[in-house]
Amino acid sequence: MAALPSSLYVVCDAEACARAGWSLPDFAAACLDGGARFLQIRDKRNGGRAMLEAALAVVARAAAVGATVIVNDRADIARLANAAGVHVGQDDLAPADARTVVGDSAIVGLSTHTDAQVQDAVRQPISYLAIGPVFGTVSKRTGDEAVGLDRVSQAGSAARDAGLPLVAIGGITLDRAREVIAAGATSVAVIGDMFVGRDPAIRVRQYLHLLGRSIS
Repeated sequence: MAALPSSLYVVCDAEACARAGWSLPDFAAACLDGGARFLQIRDKRNGGRAMLEAALAVVARAAAVGATVIVNDRADIARLANAAGVHVGQDDLAPADARTVVGDSAIVGLSTHTDAQVQDAVRQPISYLAIGPVFGTVSKRTGDEAVGLDRVSQAGSAARDAGLPLVAIGGITLDRAREVIAAGATSVAVIGDMFVGRDPAIRVRQYLHLLGRSIS
């Protein structure tokens, strides 16, 4: 099975950052200072220029500590910012098309929400499979029903059979993270819970202490 950089996958969401009074690059820098080594840049509200500026800043900061940065949706931004790869959803570029932009060696992740999507995803040229939302969430409004831990377990089995890691996302908090990993996820993607306590660096350290710094 291909490895992921960490059992903690921090999603740096521009809207969530703004609500909490952070710029996306500053929030990402704080998470990196706390030890985060696997980050996603997500910006649904701004145009390509602003997203590229943020991605360039985060990738440069991440490079100094050897962290991996993924860009949500935008394969072109990922390529221009020299990010490690792209994460796509069901309505975005197909993984094969994304690879024509980011390259064969880049990381490509794919979101799934149903069993049928999982079964289709494992046949795609992806680096990891994502499942969610695991629990109810207000950070990422997709309109999809919470899948629960049973579907995490089912997706984990399908991912392992295909030699893929599984990322679980949606409503994951510090007190739920360990059970999500136990259900079969390789890594937990966290958005809103990173702002608890108003110090992302401390929150990252709490997750890393709970889950372990890295995975193989």
